[in-house]
Amino acid sequence: MAKKRKAGDGLIRQRADGRWEGRYVVGYDDHGYPKTKAVFGKSKRECAEKLAALKTQLGGIPSDKLRPEMRFADWLDYWYETHCKPNIRTSTQSGYEDRIRLHIKPELGEIPLNRLTQNDLQQFYARLKKSGRKTRTECYGEGLSDRMVRACHMNCRSALEKAVQEGLIRMNPAVGCKLPPKKAREMQVLTQNEIIRFLHQAKEEGCYELFLLELGTGMRRGEILALKWSDLNFATGELRIERQVYIIKAEGIISAPKTKASIRTVILPPSLLKTLVAYKKTVDSEWMFPSPTDNGRPRNPSSVRKRLQLILERAGCKKVRFHDLRHTFATMALEHGMDVKTLSATIGHVSSATTLDIYSHITDTMQRQAAVHIDRKIGGTDAQMPTIAREERKDTSPVEFTPYKPKIRKPGTGCVTMINDHLYEGRYTPTNAYGKRESHNIYAKTREECEEKLAEMIAEVKAQIKAEKDKMTG
Repeated sequence: MAKKRKAGDGLIRQRADGRWEGRYVVGYDDHGYPKTKAVFGKSKRECAEKLAALKTQLGGIPSDKLRPEMRFADWLDYWYETHCKPNIRTSTQSGYEDRIRLHIKPELGEIPLNRLTQNDLQQFYARLKKSGRKTRTECYGEGLSDRMVRACHMNCRSALEKAVQEGLIRMNPAVGCKLPPKKAREMQVLTQNEIIRFLHQAKEEGCYELFLLELGTGMRRGEILALKWSDLNFATGELRIERQVYIIKAEGIISAPKTKASIRTVILPPSLLKTLVAYKKTVDSEWMFPSPTDNGRPRNPSSVRKRLQLILERAGCKKVRFHDLRHTFATMALEHGMDVKTLSATIGHVSSATTLDIYSHITDTMQRQAAVHIDRKIGGTDAQMPTIAREERKDTSPVEFTPYKPKIRKPGTGCVTMINDHLYEGRYTPTNAYGKRESHNIYAKTREECEEKLAEMIAEVKAQIKAEKDKMTG
């Protein structure tokens, strides 16, 4: 068992490239953020020696920084930088940092570490639930979601548990806190008729191949947007999935997939492969789905999410998430006879148990059907066959559908985006009097109301810019 390093000794870890990295907190900036220095070595021993030399050189962390009476904000910074950040994915780091900076430190940061009580935490969670949102309150209300409250609690509990391990406090006050219930997101699945209408409309929107590939493979959004043409073997139909794209602070990041199981190869149906062969002739990029504004980069996941909602609205389909298209594929695959193990490998689950847990409503019915079938064949009974899910969710809406042909908006008229089934966003991004682009947003419950508000806002912004320009010119 590896010897646990004491608080203030720094952190040593092995990097993916095989080298060892040592990291040491050398102080704190004016905002309370920790400042660190790193050393590297070919072996753990070499790295430990360099880290010890660095500690000696710097004189160590000030003694008042790792004491029971230190501010909770100081401990949070030290814990995150030294014990947490090196062990979590880059995509996860952003969420941790935002929660610590926006919510935890402003509310609890000034409380001494050894004086923080369960009541302090309980009241903190209640405030988050009631009025914790810092931005876009007009869209989502003043309170944070149950999921975000639980995430803040998880960060506090982990940081305090480490303080217990280091002997700074006797007990973890976060243990036993009452939290909002954990609610699983309801799974939405498109019906066959909805899929037909959806794909017809996607073709009009220029996204047909992307969504057809998604409904035919069940890939995660980041995985499908990170595909390159070199990943597809046109001779065999084998598609290699080995990277993903995600957004951190408005910047697209390419990384390895979510898990090792997510690195996989899927076989495309001949019809889907034929569609991609024809589609490739129209794409001048190494990326299968490049950005419309820069074909040297993959398409932005946020723009795909917005486009999905627009297509669903115009096709008369229920509002679903991109991830629900993945659920749609998996549900149809199970209903049409694909075994759980094959499906698990296709969609990149760590194990078949995960697949069984998520799609238990389908697999349970399939198992009951199999049992009845066996009973009929062996026992000679006339037991009633259980109804499979696809029959329970029959779509009686007409398949006949005339796709909406989108109108090209004129320059200077902004854009309207459907955020969810009850909220629309209007955006206008002009160049101001000082030559810089700036965004202006309004929100409404219907598209018509949003268009009216957007037109009024554009007129006001244009008048304001004109007034500023007139003032500058004299």
